[in-house]
Amino acid sequence: MRNYNLENLEVLFTPNIITMLTKIHEYKGEQNLFIEANPDALTELVEVAKIQSTEASNKIEGIYTSNERLKQLVLDKTMPRTRNEEEIAGYRDVLNTVHDNFEHIPIKTSIILQFHRDLYRFSGGEAGGVFKTSDNLIEETDVDGNKTIRFRPVPAWETADSINELCNAYEKAIDGQKVDPLLIIPVFILDFLCIHPFNDGNGRMSRILTLLLLYKAGYIVGKYISLERIIEKTKDTYYEALQESSQGWHEETNDYKPFVEYTLGIILNAYREFSERVNVLVTKDLSKPDRIRALLKNRVAKITKKEIIEACPDISKTTIERTLVSLQNSNEIIKLGGGRYTSYIWNREEE
Repeated sequence: MRNYNLENLEVLFTPNIITMLTKIHEYKGEQNLFIEANPDALTELVEVAKIQSTEASNKIEGIYTSNERLKQLVLDKTMPRTRNEEEIAGYRDVLNTVHDNFEHIPIKTSIILQFHRDLYRFSGGEAGGVFKTSDNLIEETDVDGNKTIRFRPVPAWETADSINELCNAYEKAIDGQKVDPLLIIPVFILDFLCIHPFNDGNGRMSRILTLLLLYKAGYIVGKYISLERIIEKTKDTYYEALQESSQGWHEETNDYKPFVEYTLGIILNAYREFSERVNVLVTKDLSKPDRIRALLKNRVAKITKKEIIEACPDISKTTIERTLVSLQNSNEIIKLGGGRYTSYIWNREEE
């Protein structure tokens, strides 16, 4: 069996990773200060993030429903009608469990099995809560429909012991306090995905566990900004990093750096977005058009209409569209591209 060691991670101390760790620590401090000062201001962000997380994590696996049904399911205002909706509702429940109880949830095999059981609680049968009963393969299909084996996970007979060892290694590393949890967490998740302990639901379980481990380590940005949405938007890079870091895993010669860098990039992206959303929240007393204007002015990069809608969930699409036209007419913003690729950027030449 593989030796699961999450303590000797000095090889990950590259300049790029250290820079990202430093920046995330800074953002974490800023976030904590804002939460302490404005405990009631973030309720809306939490609700939006839950919807986005549930949608995106399932979407990565090809599980969809309509936007209206999705919102009703996440808000627990309806029962699932289809197999897809059953899996969406299951993810919603596990996500709520993590959000509300993370401080009291230990990292143990029994918890992982319980989460998987709840993921499939609406599906019936015996799909949830049990490890794989036969060996599984991670395959990819090319444009011609030909399948190739990308990775061969741990065999079924070894799965339970592997998960036990991985959980024990995590607790030992965290208790030892010698390694930054931000390094331990992606290594744990990469090992979990290489074990691939279930017949189905491994990807969604990995994202649930990522949130749980981050929350327990004090990095709760995923409660307000959907990490799953950012992963879904960059899923090609996600799969590339996963494949690169899993090569040589069975021989314990794999390089964790690509997956660690990807994960830290997702967390950093979320913190930056949180900071941007906070800027919108502190301008609550402004009119809605002025808040949109402030959002654009305070952003260096370009932004799409969809991103503005996500940043200002209480402002109607009509108001946003009308404000964008007004800002273009006054030459305060520049419209870039067209159609689905349309974005906007503040016109700094006019400042």
